[in-house]
Amino acid sequence: MDTRLDRLKNIVLNLPESPGCYQYFDKDATIIYVGKAKNLKRRVSSYFLKTQTSRKTQILVSKIEDIQYVVVPTDEDALLLENNLIKKYKPRYNILLKDDKTYPSVCVTNEPFPRVFKTRKIIPGVGTYYGPFSHAATLNNMLELIGRIYPLRRCRHTMTEDMILEGKFRTCLEYHIKNCKAPCVGMQSRDDYLKDVAEVKEILSGNTRIVCQKLMAKMQSLADEMKFEEADIVKKKYLLALEFCEKSEVIADYQQDIDVFSIADDEKSAFINYLHVTKGCINQAFTFEYAKRTEESAEDMLALGIVEMRDRFKSKAKEIVIPFPIEIELSGITVTIPQRGDKKHLLDLSLANVRQYKFDKAKQAERLNPEQRSTNLMRELQNKLQLPALPMHIECFDNSNIQGSDAVAACVVFRQAKPSKKDYRKYNIKTVVGPDDYASMAEVVRRRYGRMIEEETDTQTLPSLIIADGGKGQMEVIRHVIEDELNLHIPIAGLAKDGKHRTSELLAFQNGNIVTVGIESTSPLFHFLTRIQDEVHRFAITFHRDRRSKHQTASELDNIKGIGEATKTVLLKHFKSVKRIKEASVDDLAEIIGKKKAEIIINGIKGKNK
Repeated sequence: MDTRLDRLKNIVLNLPESPGCYQYFDKDATIIYVGKAKNLKRRVSSYFLKTQTSRKTQILVSKIEDIQYVVVPTDEDALLLENNLIKKYKPRYNILLKDDKTYPSVCVTNEPFPRVFKTRKIIPGVGTYYGPFSHAATLNNMLELIGRIYPLRRCRHTMTEDMILEGKFRTCLEYHIKNCKAPCVGMQSRDDYLKDVAEVKEILSGNTRIVCQKLMAKMQSLADEMKFEEADIVKKKYLLALEFCEKSEVIADYQQDIDVFSIADDEKSAFINYLHVTKGCINQAFTFEYAKRTEESAEDMLALGIVEMRDRFKSKAKEIVIPFPIEIELSGITVTIPQRGDKKHLLDLSLANVRQYKFDKAKQAERLNPEQRSTNLMRELQNKLQLPALPMHIECFDNSNIQGSDAVAACVVFRQAKPSKKDYRKYNIKTVVGPDDYASMAEVVRRRYGRMIEEETDTQTLPSLIIADGGKGQMEVIRHVIEDELNLHIPIAGLAKDGKHRTSELLAFQNGNIVTVGIESTSPLFHFLTRIQDEVHRFAITFHRDRRSKHQTASELDNIKGIGEATKTVLLKHFKSVKRIKEASVDDLAEIIGKKKAEIIINGIKGKNK
């Protein structure tokens, strides 16, 4: 049981903080729950909290054996995708969504004078359906906007041109309040009516260009006529058209099913994402992994995945969307490599999912085997610096002083890419006078490794890499001490900072010269080296502050024999300053610390003032 929960929590830890849908699978690989989330990681992790008291949730969690998810661009897309997945798989624990309700669509009927209305029932043959729309309020606002721009009939009469000519209808209230142009009595021709219907279909398909152009032209015309109040009303309609008529990236007006494939690979594996789009809606999403056996190309792996996934999911789609050409021929199938538009958006969505899947797999591997991450970092550092062995033991030095006063140095130790704080060392500079960082560095390095030689320390305890928190000068000083004085052979690197005191570049000795080693500022290795530099700087600064603070609080009382730290603290707490203590009488002091110690202080102060 613990192993199952640990495995699931490891998956949750690596979920993206993005909108999407998640799916829970039981031991039979059956989907038992589908949910949506604005933040996948936060939402899914809530199921595994120890404070979870919901009995339903506890039962659900006890049945989960695997978790999968689909990343989508927006919250609305997550809502629509959840609806499609629940309808398709009917998960056992989606109790509240198991009814027949669905998101509303818009129907444009096939009548001679078509009607436009909202519906939740899709009846074949009645008309053309647009949607579904995830938010009823959004749809209502859009229909209201359409009604104001294109006042189509709202009655349910069966209406033909012959019936109109026969005079079977009369105008109703909708005509008198200007919601309809009364085609029922011939006040609007059928051609003009169908022209309005065609433009409404464009809007419902997501094409706002026509309505926006019309509103813009009307707004400009009203402004030219100095009718600014009416122009402002049209402007608001124009903004509504832009806001409410934009298409969802998950929904598009496609008549045929589409399969979308994308791929991401590394040295060992290829990850292929498959999206199946039916009537503009994603109803299947799956990412799978191929283990590379030889040097298969991405094109070969993608072609293999296309064939296998279409067979596995019994896809009959006549079009596939892919990111690059492949050498594969599928009978009756159109291959599209989109550069822009809706299909490009679908391909980008597939690419986002496969890249996230690849990233999650890598993060899970690191969590299951954290030592492998350290080894990978050290191997990369070894290659960058051309080291003879993995630098599993790194020591880094830094100096700290203010104009030469209270000069100190520090050494931090990293073993297997982790700080080994028990091996940290602090050094008071003893032989250097004034602010001389080079001489201070030489003293500290000489003292540290010279002592190891004197104690005949095992060579395995010596570092495999020394890093100087500084540039070429510091590196040369360390090299001189290590090689010329101590006759040791330890690789040396440097971490230089920019004008803002941030890590800027890695330096190394190569062929006797100091060179800059290229490294990406966003790479894990760069972050690791920055961490080393920040740590040694913190350790040195903290030690320097402590030492400087002690000197600043020193007083004449420190050198009076027989007066300890506790007595000095009591006196300072009472008299507030050394000056007041010196001005106090024996009796005043005796009230606080006793007559004997009071006399010692008075005699000590007088002795100093002679």
